[in-house]
Amino acid sequence: MHCPFCQHQDTRVIDSRVSEDGATIRRRRVCEVCAERFSTLETVELKLPTIVKSDGRREAFDARKLRIGFDRALQKRPVAEEQIEAAVRAVVHQLRMTTEREVPSRRIGEFVMGELRKLDHVAYVRFASVYRAFEDVADFREELDRLERDVAPVEGQLPLLGEDEPRPEKGRRR
Repeated sequence: MHCPFCQHQDTRVIDSRVSEDGATIRRRRVCEVCAERFSTLETVELKLPTIVKSDGRREAFDARKLRIGFDRALQKRPVAEEQIEAAVRAVVHQLRMTTEREVPSRRIGEFVMGELRKLDHVAYVRFASVYRAFEDVADFREELDRLERDVAPVEGQLPLLGEDEPRPEKGRRR
């Protein structure tokens, strides 16, 4: 590591500390020539696959866009920040586990829907409605039916369609 003060090539590590999340190491260094001290951060650099958009464009993966998608779907929903961060990390982990150099954006959407399905059913349906471009109410109903059929109730989530409440009979008002 070059000294940022005198540009000398030899510096010595005098202290190393791992960050709380274990993702970075902070190293305290001293220059052998000018004796100035400075800190460096060491992180793992993993190359994530390139994202292939539906129109054929290719772009680098951007975790901020992923987080924005989660935030929009979960807007005004009772989901803790830690749960959202864990879901984002899970999607990034799934991307890292792919061995492909390019991944279609549709696959990332499927990863996101899988995580949202675990977190909050309403957010899942919100995201799915945009992602799958629902055309009418029948598309919503079909997705809700699939969700009710395939997913057991998750502790802490409100019922999807008020399953605990009696449904009003046709022609009657409450």
